[in-house]
Amino acid sequence: GSDRKMTSSRRHHLKSLMLQIAAGWLEQEKKDAIVAKEAYIAENCPAPDLSGDSAALMEICKKLHHAIDKIDEERYDTAAKVEKVDKEIQDLKLKVIELAGVKKPALKKVRMSADAMLKALLGSKHTVNMDLRANLKQVKKETKEESTEAVGDWRKNIEDKADRKKMFESS
Repeated sequence: GSDRKMTSSRRHHLKSLMLQIAAGWLEQEKKDAIVAKEAYIAENCPAPDLSGDSAALMEICKKLHHAIDKIDEERYDTAAKVEKVDKEIQDLKLKVIELAGVKKPALKKVRMSADAMLKALLGSKHTVNMDLRANLKQVKKETKEESTEAVGDWRKNIEDKADRKKMFESS
């Protein structure tokens, strides 16, 4: 359809299906691992010949103990290597996070006076007076002699209108 949004019930249904499939795969992996282990043992660890006398059996036990010790050492070394590599991976992950840096938030439009802007840019030590009205008042007007009578003084017109308005309001 034109609406590509998926309903939450459909989304949950698909998630649960995916989880069921993944659980099935994990179960199959466990079974495969057991089968592989049994095949390896059958191939590499033949059943010992227990038909000899006690001296022969003692010799078999010594060999088995020696093999167990050797394998335990290898397992310990391998576990140490894995632990070291895991730590390196953690350190690298932290470095990646550091290098990515703090995500900068989206900038927002802010109404700010010129004074506040300069203070933000220059720091609070520098106070620049940017009162524009004060600066405007300092500018001296050039007085031109024009016939104001022809146009009429607009201030007077406004005052007249205000008086007229008061007159209607009071009646």
